[in-house]
Amino acid sequence: MTVPKVAFSVFSFLLAITFSLSPAHAQQAPAVVVAPARIVDLRESVDLTGRVVATQKVDIRARVAGFLEAVDFKEGQTVTAGTMLYQVEDGAYRAAVQEIEGSIQAAEAQRDLAVLERDRAKQLITSNTISQAKVDTANAEVKKAEAELVRLKGSKQSADLNLSYTRITAPFDGVLGLTTADVGALVGPDTGPLVTLTRLDPIYVVFPVSTSLLLTYRERVQKGEMPGGANVALTLPNGTEYPLKGTIDFIASNVAQGTDTVTVRAQFDNPNSLLLDGTLVRVILEQSDKQDVLAVPEQAVQRDQQGAFVMVVDAASKVELRRIDVSRSARGLSVVSKGLKEGENVITEGVGKVRPGIVVDAAAATGG
Repeated sequence: MTVPKVAFSVFSFLLAITFSLSPAHAQQAPAVVVAPARIVDLRESVDLTGRVVATQKVDIRARVAGFLEAVDFKEGQTVTAGTMLYQVEDGAYRAAVQEIEGSIQAAEAQRDLAVLERDRAKQLITSNTISQAKVDTANAEVKKAEAELVRLKGSKQSADLNLSYTRITAPFDGVLGLTTADVGALVGPDTGPLVTLTRLDPIYVVFPVSTSLLLTYRERVQKGEMPGGANVALTLPNGTEYPLKGTIDFIASNVAQGTDTVTVRAQFDNPNSLLLDGTLVRVILEQSDKQDVLAVPEQAVQRDQQGAFVMVVDAASKVELRRIDVSRSARGLSVVSKGLKEGENVITEGVGKVRPGIVVDAAAATGG
């Protein structure tokens, strides 16, 4: 049986309408992720590269010659000031002290005798028994004996110092490196460093700052646009943040000619020795006072020939293109000085799927 053409056309039209109205083929709202414009403490900051420098670092050397009798530390050990490190044989130095002590006793006796002779001469001259020349000679002998005593006491001080140098101690708190001499080694002033002692707590971080940046900062402080002073934070080589903040304690008075930078130094507490001498770190200089600003995630901000804009989603899930002014960006956020209000939602993901005026299926950003 042949179906009439008119009936077939009507059937096809109804089928097309039914198909187009099927829920499976209805147009769905594009899914996007939104985040609200928020008031946050976003202080101005700048990232620089710095190097960790020990506050104190010295090579321990022998000041007198002799064989080492003891090495009283473990390599890598943390020691306090005055800790015994090395013992140089001291027999010869003790003997030298004793010898000078004996010479001092003899000189004291000689001086006492010269004083007696002088006093006797003074008594005899009153009776014209001896001449004035004899008295003068007696006075000179007393002065000579006293001078010899002064010389010997100076020699004893030198001998005592040499004896004390046989005990090599730590001059300050710090961490010891590798020893270059063992027990039995002959050491002396010319043998070179025995071990290096490094103080790690507190510790310095030295970093260069461009002269233009430093001048701009000082000008803004003078104009009252920002407060003076800055917090100093560090990021370690593995990307983790150092838990303690530092303080700037030195700004150089000269400019490095090759780089046009000024050397700045900050001091950090380092109780766990996380910061090691010579480590390269990232330095973040941040203004010290709180600064509340309106900000949105950086990825929400789009730009074209007319400037910056965001796609705002209103309470009815409708999209609006909103022109904004961005003053700066930091820590993944853009500071909006004009064009948005706190709490308005902007699209952070899926912006390429939308256009102004359409309705979207908006989900809040994780942690937003």
